[in-house]
Amino acid sequence: MSTLTTTFLALILSLPSAPLAPVVANSAAPVAHEITSEDWKIQANDKIIVDTLNNEGYIFHEDGSYINFEVVTGQRRWVYYIGRSYNASTPNWSWTAKSVHIKGDRMTFGPSGRFLRLYKDGKDHTAYGFHEYGNEEEIFSGMDTRFRSMGCIIVRVPIMDLLIATFEQNGSIDVITEHGIEDLQEVMLSFEEDSTVALY
Repeated sequence: MSTLTTTFLALILSLPSAPLAPVVANSAAPVAHEITSEDWKIQANDKIIVDTLNNEGYIFHEDGSYINFEVVTGQRRWVYYIGRSYNASTPNWSWTAKSVHIKGDRMTFGPSGRFLRLYKDGKDHTAYGFHEYGNEEEIFSGMDTRFRSMGCIIVRVPIMDLLIATFEQNGSIDVITEHGIEDLQEVMLSFEEDSTVALY
């Protein structure tokens, strides 16, 4: 080896370098996979996704296992209800279910009157939430569409039982509503992001 080559090699070897490490995927990232309702057990940090285009809900564990359920969401038109005029489409947002209320109107809120209230961005009190309906079969299958609520997310009684039990066990439930879901795993991962833009 020539003196010049030896000097150049020594110079290269003397420069500090970062240690090489293999690139490892985040093993904690959820991998979406459906399980049966019989296999479902409430866990800490269970979360909910509601697809307001296809009227489907998903409650999922941190590992991505989920159960799917049908929902009724907001009418896609302007309405006048409880003293105000507004677009009754269920908004796309990040929410936190933070309180349970019992409502007296058992047609609107179902046989138990339970209402699981949603707080926008986990902070702002809203009129939106999950609840049952007094005539469950009629609202889920009596018409061609399940866009029939005044903006809330209507679920069947057994799902409301599950949501209330999840809320009671965990103290709150993070929720995302989105109009059309192309990649369920991507939406699961979006719960980790700090901000969500409203799309009405």
